[in-house]
Amino acid sequence: MAVGSTLSSPLGPPACEKDAKALEFIEEMTRNADKVQEKVLAEILSRNAETEYLKRYQLNGATDRKTFKSKLPMIKYDDLQPDIQRIANGDKSPILCSHPISEFLTSSGTSAGERKLMPTIKQELDRRQILYSLLMAVMNLYVPGLDKGKGLYFYFIKSETKTPGGLVARPVLTSYYKSEHFKNRPYDPYNVITSPNEAVLCPDSFQSMYSQMLCGLYERHQVLRLGAVFASGLLRAIRFLQLNYAQLAHDIKTGTLNPKISDPALKECMESRIKANPELAEFILNECSKENWEGIITRIWPNTKYLDVIVTGAMAQYIPTLEFYSGGLPMACTMYASSECYFGLNLNPVCKPSEVSYTIMPNMAYFEFLPHEPGSYGSTRDPNPKLIDLADVEVGKEYELVITTYSGLCRYRVGDILRVTGFHNSAPQFHFVRRKNVLLSIDSDKTDEAELQKAVENASELLREFNTSVVEYTSYADTKTIPGHYVIYWELMVKDDTVNPPTDTVLSQCCLAMEESLNSVYRQGRVADHSIGPLEIRVVKNGTFEELMDYAISRGASINQYKVPRCVNFTPIMELLDSRVVSAHFSPALPHWTPERRR
Repeated sequence: MAVGSTLSSPLGPPACEKDAKALEFIEEMTRNADKVQEKVLAEILSRNAETEYLKRYQLNGATDRKTFKSKLPMIKYDDLQPDIQRIANGDKSPILCSHPISEFLTSSGTSAGERKLMPTIKQELDRRQILYSLLMAVMNLYVPGLDKGKGLYFYFIKSETKTPGGLVARPVLTSYYKSEHFKNRPYDPYNVITSPNEAVLCPDSFQSMYSQMLCGLYERHQVLRLGAVFASGLLRAIRFLQLNYAQLAHDIKTGTLNPKISDPALKECMESRIKANPELAEFILNECSKENWEGIITRIWPNTKYLDVIVTGAMAQYIPTLEFYSGGLPMACTMYASSECYFGLNLNPVCKPSEVSYTIMPNMAYFEFLPHEPGSYGSTRDPNPKLIDLADVEVGKEYELVITTYSGLCRYRVGDILRVTGFHNSAPQFHFVRRKNVLLSIDSDKTDEAELQKAVENASELLREFNTSVVEYTSYADTKTIPGHYVIYWELMVKDDTVNPPTDTVLSQCCLAMEESLNSVYRQGRVADHSIGPLEIRVVKNGTFEELMDYAISRGASINQYKVPRCVNFTPIMELLDSRVVSAHFSPALPHWTPERRR
């Protein structure tokens, strides 16, 4: 219930005094976004004035926009890689940032097949915490009574490694979950989760998921919202329940813990929580053994008000499946963030997924925008394009995001394409269009056309002894399976009829060869996170890709400019391809992956 009339906000009546302060902070930051941006840039440049990077471009202590824009180039990761490598190797001099680099955050984007390393500083955790602290204040405006129950969130840590210089390198959320901000967070009745820290912080993904699910089942009536970071993660949890409900019900019935839960801290924690409840166990067995799992979320957790998951960008492909399992519950996309920087939040979190817009918080970093032509996948042709400031973007136009951060990234191209949908006060709101150049994505993996091409080339080497080659190929991310997996359509040409064509075993090995060629984020998803299923090659009849071209031309494509699409998701095209499949083959094993980076 909203607090008394003494507190108010243009966004709506706050649920409590803490929310009132958070909503006022949002108003304060967005009322004069340009002034906040000017101040942020001056702070970043003055703090880092003595760094090697700013001296390299002869900024000479200047903190104004005009000098900054005239002297500093727009850059990509590869431009910064030599400096990052020096920091990773142990150089502690102020190369990019005056504050010591505390760790590297590993991006889901890759460079030369390995995760990009994003330098960060301790103070950035505080800045990220500010954004986290605003989320529930906004959610409480739309969903009342969240202080009367709990959230069932499936959170996991991922493996980390150390650079040659001894700095930890890990994903941004692993860094957050292991921080004091998360582990020792103060009690907040609006933000209580069912999962104990020991379950979130357990490095074994099975033990972590099992324990989090078990806690969620015990508290099924207290759960008011379900969530994971990505939609794919929540669907993995549902699939996990499908596969393990009998054992979970056994634990609940007997009050004993699955012996597979062997992590000492987690085992002790769970054994103190688990109690025999035969009635609950019987209910779970009855519900989960039914063939139809439609609406299973609200059947098991009947008081669920919404799902808290990212369903924008590549995650939009999971919306129909989530709607099926949840019975059409609202899906809340609350914030927009990456390893490089946390950007902003959704001020209308329960809107339709297709209408999600994020309001950029101008205090998080200095933001610039590179105009982008819709439908264009290439880079801008102008070698010195004019970047637009945050307050000057135009509604309806698309831009690539460029950031300057307190951690030392200067005019760095993030690779996200955003469309301006409106403004909150003077801060723009953006719809996330897509990640630039990404062809395939199931979870946090991002595979581009060049990587896919290289993987096909490497795999097709196995066909040489059969005098067979890949004439054409395309692909799609199949999310109907859980976990989802890559499907590659191959049209083959056998050059010598006297030689036997490649066998199922050989084509299965081609699948594995492709997986071995893909980047480390993909391979980690396959090996450690179990978030991606085995890659599949579907061999199609000869002439299929000519039919594909005929179909495209019949719909108005120019025969002179037609190119085979390297990724497809248009239903009639998928149906055409699938109707021409002569054989299907799956990767027979897991690709190689270790937390250590390839040298």
